[in-house]
Amino acid sequence: MTHFTLQALEALTVRALANAGANAEMARATARALVAADAQGMASHGVARALQYAAHLANGRADGAAVPAVVHATGGAALVDARSGLAFPACALAVDEGVRRARESGVAFVGVTNSHHFGVAAYHLQSIAAQRMVGLAFGNSPSAMPAAGGRTPLFGTNPIAAVFPRRDAPPLSIDLSLSQVARGKVMVAAKEGRPIPLGWALDPRGEPTTDAKAALEGSMLAVGGAKGAMLALIVELLVTSLTGAAIGFEATSFFVDEGNRPRLGQAFLVVDPQAMAGLDTYFDRVETLVAAMLADEGVRLPGERRLALAAAASAQGVEIADSVASALQKLAA
Repeated sequence: MTHFTLQALEALTVRALANAGANAEMARATARALVAADAQGMASHGVARALQYAAHLANGRADGAAVPAVVHATGGAALVDARSGLAFPACALAVDEGVRRARESGVAFVGVTNSHHFGVAAYHLQSIAAQRMVGLAFGNSPSAMPAAGGRTPLFGTNPIAAVFPRRDAPPLSIDLSLSQVARGKVMVAAKEGRPIPLGWALDPRGEPTTDAKAALEGSMLAVGGAKGAMLALIVELLVTSLTGAAIGFEATSFFVDEGNRPRLGQAFLVVDPQAMAGLDTYFDRVETLVAAMLADEGVRLPGERRLALAAAASAQGVEIADSVASALQKLAA
């Protein structure tokens, strides 16, 4: 493992992405998000992804010159076109637009089209919580899960995230994908030659499997069975039918260097509590629920662990796999 301060890791990642073809703002926004993931203990969405993104930039799967823009807007609704660039600048624009419109209208829904992998969904909601607003994030990804009762991968693992600010404490930050288990765990099992539990995935014939390699060639199963698949369907429709973005099965896998421009979708819902029962009532209700949760021994608030890891990483830095560090340094040179 190679040790980095967060500042050094971010600077290295910016240089690597810039050398791969990302414009200055795209490189900065992307590096900031990836380093934040590593700081919170989510290496699967950390700077290792910069190598994947760099390959996509080099092969035309992402446009490094893209500058996102708001292309449609009416009242509390707006659409941002990522223009096939990396997702992070477009998502930042969408969130800023959502906060501004929610301040005016009480609620805003902003979609992103022609986008790419958007990393940790909850990351994009931090600035919403800082404005004392409630935020939700949705995104689709290349197909990995079948519809309820089906065998053919159609939906992505389609993450959902939510943030609820608190009066005098860090916000509640909820983040989950809708597959039974993260696809990254199956990839690790395949590399190590280990079996996976039944119920995680189907093989290419649509049969339940414990073979991790067969699972990667087949499909992931939704959390909660049919209910999870229905939630994945909801997310898929929210971020494609309203934005014009590609459906999961229309996008080439992120885990190959060559393929089409994924043109995926994201969406952000922003609600101003002041426009409803009022901020004081909102905070009172949240704190009443939090107190009841914490009265039950063993309960951990969502986002608490990630926040603690980020604080430690800010002071002590992070450890990055040697192979990733070496590849980043080579790309940044």
